[in-house]
Amino acid sequence: MRTTATLTLGARARATDYVALAKPRLNLLVVASAVAGYAMARGDTSNVVTVLATIAGTALVAAGASAFNQVIERDSDGLMRRTRLRPLPDGRLASTEALTFATILSSAGLLLLAAEVNVLAATVALATLASYAIVYTPLKRRTSYATVIGAIPGALPPVIGWAAAENSLSQGAWVLFGIVFLWQLPHFLAIAWMYRDDYARAGLPMLPVIEPDGRSTGRQAVVYTAALVPVALAPTLVGMSGAIYFAGAVALTLVFLAMSVRFAMTRAVRDARRLFFTSIIYLPLLWALMIIDRT
Repeated sequence: MRTTATLTLGARARATDYVALAKPRLNLLVVASAVAGYAMARGDTSNVVTVLATIAGTALVAAGASAFNQVIERDSDGLMRRTRLRPLPDGRLASTEALTFATILSSAGLLLLAAEVNVLAATVALATLASYAIVYTPLKRRTSYATVIGAIPGALPPVIGWAAAENSLSQGAWVLFGIVFLWQLPHFLAIAWMYRDDYARAGLPMLPVIEPDGRSTGRQAVVYTAALVPVALAPTLVGMSGAIYFAGAVALTLVFLAMSVRFAMTRAVRDARRLFFTSIIYLPLLWALMIIDRT
């Protein structure tokens, strides 16, 4: 007969596994991007209900999307060293449990956004969820271009925030979309290069797998980061932010570009890792500058 302590430990372990399905650390940047979109659209920060509903609704939908992703990819996750101990491939949770969890989280997030924010924000969140789980995730097994497709749902969180604040999708929403879209591509290419052996083991046709010399991977990282330079400056050019943001965006994006060029030249794992960490730092700093210097 199991003791109370044993039952408590078991319950905690299952709770930890469900949290792992939601990927809270990864989705923190998703929520931050939605908040940035809300702030840049000059949403009413005194309306606590709307602000909290935007944050919570976006977080729930992002968590649900992560869980759906792990249900769909449970077999390939089991073949990769960095993911084989996730709850589904390791057998700690059943796929039906994870699917139920994903459905509940996503539905709760969409309903919260629709009821307490507006229908447009909920619609953008639904488009994010559907394009991520139904389009991008299955495409990962078919083509290396899935990375570009996956950057679309990844770039929609600031649009959710903008829609929550303005109940429309004006020019500024698409400027923010463009920044996040282009930011993701060198970020993902760095990850793909660092874990190319894992992706090959799982049979996923990432660019470093189908072109193992890395020239295309490095070249594309540089091209996408170079394209980010004018787009990152667009908030000032269209009157969303001022000179402080412009100067900071120039400096940050040129550093990001330098890391991409260095990776392309060496194709070393250490430089891919530097590019990855630069990308992680880049976006929050850009959001902070943009919000501080909004006009």
